[in-house]
Amino acid sequence: MRSLWTATTGMGAQDLSMDVIANNLANVSTTGYKKSVTSFQDLIYQYVKVPGAPTSDNGTQSPSGIQVGLGVRPAAVTKVFSEGDIIQTGNEYDVAIEGAGFFQVELPTGNTAYTRAGNLNRDGTGRLVTPEGYPILPTITIPENARQVTISDTGVVSAILGDDTESTELGNIDLATFVNDAGLLAIGKNLFRETEASGTATVGTPGTDGYGTLLQGYLEQSNVNLTAEMAGMITTQRAFEINSKAVSTSDEMMQTVVNMV
Repeated sequence: MRSLWTATTGMGAQDLSMDVIANNLANVSTTGYKKSVTSFQDLIYQYVKVPGAPTSDNGTQSPSGIQVGLGVRPAAVTKVFSEGDIIQTGNEYDVAIEGAGFFQVELPTGNTAYTRAGNLNRDGTGRLVTPEGYPILPTITIPENARQVTISDTGVVSAILGDDTESTELGNIDLATFVNDAGLLAIGKNLFRETEASGTATVGTPGTDGYGTLLQGYLEQSNVNLTAEMAGMITTQRAFEINSKAVSTSDEMMQTVVNMV
């Protein structure tokens, strides 16, 4: 019976949907996390009678035919890069991006990754790094005798050194943008890698040419809407139950046919 296998694809689709929702809920408090949404497509159809098929010798035609769908399949799991809420932390190394752009991060392999999470720290050599110790690019080193570190909205990092009374510029934080943010490859740890689908990174100064501005002492939170995810979870659960009911009903119908033979 077609319905048995069709309903099975529906259960698999809702299972994937629940996986995505569960991951969103797990990261509801993750700094800079971007939620994912699932898209589905219907499967190929069996044409018992194609639309427009002749129904008589007098030229009449079937207006709709008989087209039987064979289920559903996952089409995409897409990251949504809308901005999350920005909260104040008071930490001088926390930086939020207001608008478009990603921080650049140097991986241990030497490759570049990108992130919206601005919870930065200073490592043993004074470099600004991510919580995993990966330095941001361009590399910015804050001397040991630095105080009153400031990060301007255009990415200029300054500090007062030693007994100086005037601040000294230590470097600039640049931002990267992409033609298609959704095409970025999520690699965990709040990091993304560019792909052919995302396009090549374009690097520029915050606050210019469409790049977002920086806000020191703040962090961007996850863009997961808890209420919407909970509603989606309930809908997914009900859809899974209905598809499982279709499987059991199809099985009962088959059993009835077998008993009649």
